[in-house]
Amino acid sequence: MPLAQPPTGHYLLLMNAPLIDPFARAITYLRVSVTDRCDFRCVYCMSENMTFLPKKELLTLEELDAMCTTFVGMGVEKLRITGGEPLVRKGIMTFFNSMTRHLESGALKELTLTTNGSQLERFAGDLYAAGVRRVNISLDTIDEGKFAEITRWGRLPQVLRGVEAALKAGLKVKINAVALKDFNEDELPALTKWCADLGMDLTWIEVMPMGDLGNEDRLGQYWSLDDVRARYADHYTVTDLAERTGGPARYVRLEETGQKIGFITPLSHNFCESCNRVRLTCTGELYMCLGQEDMADLRAPLRASPDDSSALEAAIREAISHKPKGHDFDYSRQRLDGQMPRHMSHTGG
Repeated sequence: MPLAQPPTGHYLLLMNAPLIDPFARAITYLRVSVTDRCDFRCVYCMSENMTFLPKKELLTLEELDAMCTTFVGMGVEKLRITGGEPLVRKGIMTFFNSMTRHLESGALKELTLTTNGSQLERFAGDLYAAGVRRVNISLDTIDEGKFAEITRWGRLPQVLRGVEAALKAGLKVKINAVALKDFNEDELPALTKWCADLGMDLTWIEVMPMGDLGNEDRLGQYWSLDDVRARYADHYTVTDLAERTGGPARYVRLEETGQKIGFITPLSHNFCESCNRVRLTCTGELYMCLGQEDMADLRAPLRASPDDSSALEAAIREAISHKPKGHDFDYSRQRLDGQMPRHMSHTGG
């Protein structure tokens, strides 16, 4: 979206300045939720009878393009597309194909995706053609009965076919598993071996206190990743890796398999000091922190001046100036401190 007048002087310097938050962290990573809808109802993510947003409230695919293009122009180098389940958004490949131009120009270093895998059998080849090279697949169990229980809707074979299609298309696949006490603890060896056999890395995530808990006991579900790591040490030679991606994961290598295992620990070890990301919802709300309620409405300036990005750029810089140091998630006192009332599917996983 070109500016109405060519920028000059001080404004040009400001427009080209990197996005730096109050704690001197450069913001180079944008997670974009393209829909709050999903074809599963995972118990830690959303309620069984979800009321989804009216479609008219969502940013159009063209608006998502304009929003992401503005962020890329301001120094964002990585886009991760999320949901809900992003691949259920009608026409979503139009958006991916449009983002390809930023990869080709070199302004965008990576375009990637987090998915539940249900639609990958259809879209894996098209995603690779659009420039996507890595996908994260959320999969907590490879037991069909438990999969039906955790997702409420089932269809594990469909997801496994999606994993196979992604690998066949040339995509590097990482499995993200939420660590759930008394649910997938006993699957650690099997899930790890399955990933190793297919050449996939595996990241474990602590369950976060988000959404209307309903009948779900987040405290009862919580399985500390300190324990997960200790269990690996019982079966493998575990080597800590210095690798940092700017994200929340800390990594080890299992020497026997060569696998990289990640640990995302919002509860047991706060990871906020290196946070380089912000999250854009499908309605144009920018959340500077997953675990805080502060957000900025970017839809209004985008729609107010669709042919002039300066107002949107100013709104983005103002929002980044309020990015907090970190979240307040805490289970240590055996209660759900820092709980967020919004569902993960609203903010984007």
